[in-house]
Amino acid sequence: MEIKGKYINPFTDFGFKKLFGSEFNKELLIDFLNQVLGDREQVQDLTYLNPEQLGNLPEDRKAIYDLYCENERGEKFIIELQHVRQEFFKDRSIFYATFPVQSQAPKGKAWDYRLKAVYTIGILNFSFHDLSEQDRFVREVQLLDTKTGEVFYDKLTFIYLEVPRFKKQEEELETHFDKWMFVLKNLHRFQERPRKLQERVFTKLFAEAEIAKLNAEDMRTYQESLKVYRDNQNTFDYSIKEAKRKGREEGREEGWNEGHHAAQLEIAKQLKARGIALVVIAEATGLPEEELEKL
Repeated sequence: MEIKGKYINPFTDFGFKKLFGSEFNKELLIDFLNQVLGDREQVQDLTYLNPEQLGNLPEDRKAIYDLYCENERGEKFIIELQHVRQEFFKDRSIFYATFPVQSQAPKGKAWDYRLKAVYTIGILNFSFHDLSEQDRFVREVQLLDTKTGEVFYDKLTFIYLEVPRFKKQEEELETHFDKWMFVLKNLHRFQERPRKLQERVFTKLFAEAEIAKLNAEDMRTYQESLKVYRDNQNTFDYSIKEAKRKGREEGREEGWNEGHHAAQLEIAKQLKARGIALVVIAEATGLPEEELEKL
């Protein structure tokens, strides 16, 4: 497969983990997380944890994160990359967050229920449905008192970065966070490193992202990852287009929902035909394994 461009696509599974998922590139992830956290206490160090989280019983559901880390204070970070919209994406985010919460309970010991903070960071290559504040690309969610709007509990935080809503061009970049969003959205389109991205962390990122530096095995993995990315995008785009047409013709939102479900089914069929494990397909599409078994 012909690969155009100089740098890897960070929205492929390979690209994301190449840049952020190794001990060698840990400083990239730390720098990025500190920009996402903003005024909160900054991360000094991270430990990569097992991304596969098992339930308490063998028959329980499990979760597989893209990245799962712990900082020096014992706070947990789930970092999820999501390329296409899933029907129950918010539900999955909540479900995933329950694992690092429950894992803090010590076994066989008295406990006062004091918890460390848990953060879910979602890097989304789509926008949520709402049409309000079209330029707002960061969505932060916590438990609130619905009457006063005050934060009821600040140790469970969901931060979603809606990358398509980030509209700034290079000359408009003002903050370090702006630069990270610009890189995530445009890295695979660059032919040269932009003049405004001269910080040392971006020197490392662009060096790691060069396709020409991949060894033969990594190149094969990236090609497969890129093919899955493109197939998913093409299938999803077509199905959503048909869903919108159907929704307009029938005058009901069910048309969009049915088209969205059809898109996920088609993506699942393609992944299953490649021999990819059902649990991985379920994570990628949001479809239950029981439905995938029938395909």
